[in-house]
Amino acid sequence: MRHDLDHHEGQRVSRRRLIAGIGSVGLAGLLAACGRDGGTVTTSTGETVSPQATASTSTDLTALFGEANTCTLTASTTQGPYYFDADKIRSDIREDREGTRLRVAVRVQDSEQCGPLANAVVEIWHCDAEGLYSGAEAQSSGAGGAQGGGAPGGGTPPSGAPGGTPPSGGPAGGTPPSGAPGGGAAPGGGSEGSAADLTPTDDKRYLRGAQVTNSDGIVEFTTIWPGWYRGRTTHIHAMVHVDNNRVLTTQMMFDEALNTKVYAAAPYSAHTGRDTFNDNDTIYADSMLMKVVEDGDGYLGVLNFSVDSDQDGA
Repeated sequence: MRHDLDHHEGQRVSRRRLIAGIGSVGLAGLLAACGRDGGTVTTSTGETVSPQATASTSTDLTALFGEANTCTLTASTTQGPYYFDADKIRSDIREDREGTRLRVAVRVQDSEQCGPLANAVVEIWHCDAEGLYSGAEAQSSGAGGAQGGGAPGGGTPPSGAPGGTPPSGGPAGGTPPSGAPGGGAAPGGGSEGSAADLTPTDDKRYLRGAQVTNSDGIVEFTTIWPGWYRGRTTHIHAMVHVDNNRVLTTQMMFDEALNTKVYAAAPYSAHTGRDTFNDNDTIYADSMLMKVVEDGDGYLGVLNFSVDSDQDGA
């Protein structure tokens, strides 16, 4: 089944006319422009531009969102130890990372109105096939101490570590309280905790990016299927900004049958000894599971985020 949602990967940023030279408008400028009507941004080259959202949504994608969660308020989770503002406003976040192609589509909805939330900014970030995070390769590889409570050592676990075929994804431990530490482990087995923003320790920025929701509340990214590290199930981090406020920090997860299938092939197959699955992850909840379908040579995953955009607790 192929969902041809507009395969001009990496071109949605130019559609929004953000910049003549991609990257000259950072996240802070984007948030400022999206928080005011008809907002403009001055780029590093001196050009004045108006941010515009992702292109219109296809019928196929809209149908998939009908099967991907509801307007129930999305659970907040820890941001983990490896979040920072990467200043990468783009849809294709792969750079040089190898792996199974994954198209991620997120629909942001207002939890009170149960309607689309346009002009919100959605960031995503995740590890590569080896379990490494850009901007934090030393910490996530075990070469340095992780911030935010994470312990070093995200590499391949010792021989004999738990592995094998996991059970089908199911909840284990439920949804943690909003804003509270999820209890999951950062690379190397340390707690992700209630982390502060990371100060990057390298200049890599792969598998990080931000986009603006369109009139249907939707953003799309092209990435790779995320890898794994010890103490956590497979996941993608996400953060939603509305009017320069962080209104949701959450995670997206995958059915274990698909994880097993993807990890059987290169480059994932070289990273062995996975020890944590959906059913023993302390953050996992069924509501975080993406609706995933085959998409050409890869997959398409969709999920609804229902946010408290005015932060009144409703």
